[in-house]
Amino acid sequence: MRSPGAEAIAVREPALRKLLFITSELPFPALSGGKLKSLRLLEHLSSRFDVTIACPLKLEDGKHLADFERHFEGRLAAVMTEAVEVSRSPLNMVRSYVLGIPLNVLRTRAKALGDRIANAAQGTDIIYLDHYEVFQYAPREFSGPIVYHAHNAYHKLWARYGDASSNLPLRLAARYEAARVRTYEAKVCNASDIVYAAPRDIDALRPYCNAHVHWAETAHLGDDAQLTLDPLTWSKTEERLVYVGYLGWEANVLGLLWFLKHVWPKVRATHPSFQLDIVGKNPDERLKTAVARADNVRLLGFVADLEDVYRRSRLCIAPLTFGSGMKVKVLDAMARGIPVVTTPTGAESIDARHREHLLVCESAEAMARDIGEVLTDEALWSRLARNSRELIQTRYTWASVFSDMDRALADVISTERPTATLAVS
Repeated sequence: MRSPGAEAIAVREPALRKLLFITSELPFPALSGGKLKSLRLLEHLSSRFDVTIACPLKLEDGKHLADFERHFEGRLAAVMTEAVEVSRSPLNMVRSYVLGIPLNVLRTRAKALGDRIANAAQGTDIIYLDHYEVFQYAPREFSGPIVYHAHNAYHKLWARYGDASSNLPLRLAARYEAARVRTYEAKVCNASDIVYAAPRDIDALRPYCNAHVHWAETAHLGDDAQLTLDPLTWSKTEERLVYVGYLGWEANVLGLLWFLKHVWPKVRATHPSFQLDIVGKNPDERLKTAVARADNVRLLGFVADLEDVYRRSRLCIAPLTFGSGMKVKVLDAMARGIPVVTTPTGAESIDARHREHLLVCESAEAMARDIGEVLTDEALWSRLARNSRELIQTRYTWASVFSDMDRALADVISTERPTATLAVS
């Protein structure tokens, strides 16, 4: 006979809130800053909520769906996807004008996926919009909290793209698209209960939004596990520069083309022994041509383990001429302790100081000069390597980012929200 209290007492855990995470592409494999942030978010949110993910499948996403599901095996309630193939073409740009929506909203649209999301939303507590393009999937009748994660202030990116172009029709089209995206981004922010964005992106979005928008700072971070690796040593590195980034992204392509045309010849004129390795997937044809014409430059393509590349490289370059948001390629190199030479765009939203944490150059001449200096000055190299790692450790780890995001989200969840109708296009 059992004594009193000997029976095991079944304690029912409180049910997790249901969260519907809608993103613009499959965040796997995480080969870009945006995909890495989305993947890390999903991993974190799935430990706190009962998460269903919904997303269109673009380009090669379908090939990676099975691996994505294995990665999250048992941690997601459901995965809803639909193939979408809408290219960035003049015809589709015209279609987007007719429909009155930005081009990338059209490129993310799938009616069947929208119907499935509408059904899933009926039993959902929270909708999490990852990228502005997926606002179109938020059901009009949903009355729970809406969370918007702004990966960038995309209107600013379009505007800078137009400013960087010497082609007048393209420049005008980009500026017009910037205005359309700005209007759409404001609509998303105004309909959301909380907007997560990098500090500079908040500054860019705020003037076009209502005063009631609840802003919360976040960041796109890289691989902070780099901080656990032993520091690099000057004597074991080579007179070698490295660039790491997705080579099919226009901002990366144009930045590298500018570097190869205007900076690299100046570097080679005074330091002919210096080498440059370019690492990244899907290199643009223009970039292949430019590399073939350059001296001492190698296009390595995709590299699975960057440690071999990082270990022998003395300097990382991020020659971005336009873009917005925090740059993962810069944060990754800083976390590894590789000094970075970049532009004001590349250093945007990072609380780093010139010549203390990295080198920020506003001209080709300044960049060529600083590259030569940091590759030949061990004291400067060591100071930048040490200070950059310390900054990442102090300010830019995933644990700190998610802790801040959790507090902001908890405030929104606990606040009474009146029933609202979303103006979704």
